[in-house]
Amino acid sequence: MSISLQTVTIRFSEMKDAAHLMELDDLVWDRNTAPEPLHWTSRDNYLLHCPPGSQLLAVSGDDVCGYVGFCSPTGLESNSHVYELNIAIHPSYQRSGIGRRLIQAVQDMARLEGKTKLRLRVLSCNPGAVAFYKACGFQEEGRLVQEFFVDGRYVDDILMSYFI
Repeated sequence: MSISLQTVTIRFSEMKDAAHLMELDDLVWDRNTAPEPLHWTSRDNYLLHCPPGSQLLAVSGDDVCGYVGFCSPTGLESNSHVYELNIAIHPSYQRSGIGRRLIQAVQDMARLEGKTKLRLRVLSCNPGAVAFYKACGFQEEGRLVQEFFVDGRYVDDILMSYFI
């Protein structure tokens, strides 16, 4: 699907987005992108983990094209300068520039909020995502070797960060 980035709006998630975001998670988080597929058991369970305002969404009309979630990794004051990220782009909109727009938006938001570090985790069996994050300025900060056993193979959990 072709899309013009001019028709894409970035906004905070709202209660009304829950069903679309649950569907997106079901599409995107599989054995190549997560240690286990992500399937939400209910809307309430989803909203408990992803409350409104905890994600920036890329939307075009009524379509949710993707999101970047952000949260404090620990909730500790000494760690409050850090956001942990997760990003998902609908397969129909991948490689259209939406992911870069979302990363730029969360970098800008974090900067305005006084955050100094963004971090994320990515599986070594997802080289496209690793390359994407590197192209967005993230650097490998650590690696948990053979952290997961997925589909008969060991997979590293790569820790990446971006300093603002």
